[in-house]
Amino acid sequence: MKRAFITGATGFVGAAVARALVTAGWELRGLTRPNSDRRNLSDLPIEIVTGDLRDPSSYGGALEGCEALFHVAADYRLWAPHPQDLYAINVEGTRALLLAAGRAGIARIVYTSSVATLRLVGDGTIADENSIATLPDMIGHYKRSKFLGEQVVQQWADAQPANCRVVIVNPSTPVGPCDVKPTPTGKIIVDFLNGKMPGYVDTGLNFVGVEECAAGHLLVAEKGKVGERYLIGSENLTLKQVLDILSNITKLPAPIFKFPHGVALGAAYASTFFARIVGKEPGIPVEGVKIAQHKMFVDCSRAQRELGFKAGPVSAALQRAVAWYESNGYVSKRRAKRIARAAA
Repeated sequence: MKRAFITGATGFVGAAVARALVTAGWELRGLTRPNSDRRNLSDLPIEIVTGDLRDPSSYGGALEGCEALFHVAADYRLWAPHPQDLYAINVEGTRALLLAAGRAGIARIVYTSSVATLRLVGDGTIADENSIATLPDMIGHYKRSKFLGEQVVQQWADAQPANCRVVIVNPSTPVGPCDVKPTPTGKIIVDFLNGKMPGYVDTGLNFVGVEECAAGHLLVAEKGKVGERYLIGSENLTLKQVLDILSNITKLPAPIFKFPHGVALGAAYASTFFARIVGKEPGIPVEGVKIAQHKMFVDCSRAQRELGFKAGPVSAALQRAVAWYESNGYVSKRRAKRIARAAA
């Protein structure tokens, strides 16, 4: 049986990748932190390795005997009280893991980057794998740390012998079940379900079902060209379109007020100011609003042409997400009853 080592398996995308690997017949070892929420792994046959990405001594031995490494772990926050933590995980943790994988002789490595590392010019041009960015193009610590982490992987891949296959996945915005944290995108869905979205801003993203995103990882591992990156996504949708789809699914009203970006940014600065005083995460992160000033639309046709990747409709993925959030207690009882009545 083939054996893979996976990081980030307790997370949203990582759990979906782990599930896809198990379904495909892989034996798994997964790195988790001591305090990680392991609900996403409860029904998976996975050997848990407790450790820290920044400390190879805690997991280096577990890499031995593995044919492949799927590095999905990342610190995905649009606000952090200590921004250096994002660089420690997304950059230095990635560097340490690659060095440990090299010592273990792992010949196939799939690194999960992000659509956030692409250059978006802001004039409506749709980005693709050739949209090369520079560090000044990156807005905020999350995007900068993922950009630098991807550079570490690319440089390491260039230095490897021909028999070491390193490929990069750039997922767009995944939606679907098992988003336990939830992610910033998942929080938008949860806020909508709980009636906590008074309005929206004019922005847009490419979305993809998380299960299909995971399937794309396996295709990249199998068919991807060494040293290349592949965008895995489905549909370019504005935030308003997503909210309208959610309204159609739940029969709850979608917000109709469009906030100007300047107003949203002012609210974000106020939210962040008060969050620092009380020691909590801001409800509206400044970084998120700044990113939202540009529509992050991308062309994912390369993965379709070269890998045979296929993604289903985003509306179906959003429906799966809504059902999961409802059944797992993320929606207030009052709102859940309202959704149930509308669906009856």
